[in-house]
Amino acid sequence: MATLASAAVAAAWAGWHGALSAVLGGGINIAAGAVFAVLIAINPSVTAIGTMRTMLRAEAGKIIVIVLQLWLVLTMYGDVVHLAFFSAFVITVLVSQAAILVRD
Repeated sequence: MATLASAAVAAAWAGWHGALSAVLGGGINIAAGAVFAVLIAINPSVTAIGTMRTMLRAEAGKIIVIVLQLWLVLTMYGDVVHLAFFSAFVITVLVSQAAILVRD
């Protein structure tokens, strides 16, 4: 929802390229979160040390995906609106971190 809200604001401000830039910026964190979840799911562990290893590997995979996607978007999409792109990226990082604090 944060990505779509960012895209709507960017579309009103910078048009089509702004909206696409915001979607790409938010999509990076969505994809990285999915990679994290997959890496956790495919490597279940029963010990504490195994759980820590799995978590650290998944976090490393998430960081690698983020860096690669940032590089890919910034090098391949020439009309990127940097403010919209990085704003959506930062907003989705903050929202995903804040989601940990929300209770059901």
